[in-house]
Amino acid sequence: MSKDRISDISCNYLKSFLIDYTIEQCEAHRIPTQIVSLDSVYNYRSNSFDRHVKVRLPVNPHNGEPLIFTPKRWLRFSPWINFEDYFKTACPRDEIFNPDEPVDRVKVLQYNRDNYDAVERYIQLKDKTAADCRNDPLFSQIPVLSARRKLAELLKLPSGKNDGADAKYESICTELMATLLYPHLDFAQAQSRTESGRHIRDLIFYNNRSIDFLDEIFTDYGNRQLVFEMKNVAKIDADHLNQLNRYLQIGIGNFGIFLTRHPLPSAMYKNTVDLWSSQRKCMIAVTDPDVQLMVDVYESKQRTPIEVLKKKYVEFRRSCPS
Repeated sequence: MSKDRISDISCNYLKSFLIDYTIEQCEAHRIPTQIVSLDSVYNYRSNSFDRHVKVRLPVNPHNGEPLIFTPKRWLRFSPWINFEDYFKTACPRDEIFNPDEPVDRVKVLQYNRDNYDAVERYIQLKDKTAADCRNDPLFSQIPVLSARRKLAELLKLPSGKNDGADAKYESICTELMATLLYPHLDFAQAQSRTESGRHIRDLIFYNNRSIDFLDEIFTDYGNRQLVFEMKNVAKIDADHLNQLNRYLQIGIGNFGIFLTRHPLPSAMYKNTVDLWSSQRKCMIAVTDPDVQLMVDVYESKQRTPIEVLKKKYVEFRRSCPS
């Protein structure tokens, strides 16, 4: 059971107190509310759950789901000593798993029971480095309750503009990318305008040049920033390519990324190869399966999600003439 799941359980038992807090904040800040029905609310007097409780709460304007607020001070802390970090940095895997054996965390728990000194060494090391346990004061992350939940919302969206699907797609992708690509790409800004106001770039990041891939993008294409053009369409066409190409002409650099639902059609892919051959401009497409892979590696912590972008770039360059 992970720490975020435990917090979900805790919030179910604290829901009545959080409802009171939400109502108080809505009254203080004049946030509109409406009568909603909650499936269950724990009653601490009877030590049981009350069903179908009607209360007045704010709602999500996109889906009508009720919202319950949480005090910010509760969210400023995460466990410095936790299983995920132990599994990634301190777990002696060679002693637990045979070569090519699937990773089973139950075996890790059994190993810890039999070799408690390994856990003790990990805790002592974390205690010595406790000064490193600080929040990044510059990180303006767009909150994501669950990357997996956001991904599920993304995959359910139809392509096109019906019922605001394009705006929902941009909102979900912005939240996901800002979290998945941090800290290698930072200072995310959605719907960024140029000084003249003529061009609106969907999503733009500052290039920290913190890994070899990003340093190569800066060296070869001059990108101090990276533009993501989000297109919730069935297929990318020539107009979309021309639009991103215009962005790459106004001082951003010659490397740009499409966030879209499906791979480029073969004719459009050939156009991107020709554009690289003639002008050394590079456009890659990040699709739904790519975003799903980014979420997978983000949660497994075996790699960093930006390596998915690197993979797409390497594949594109291999298809370009030498």
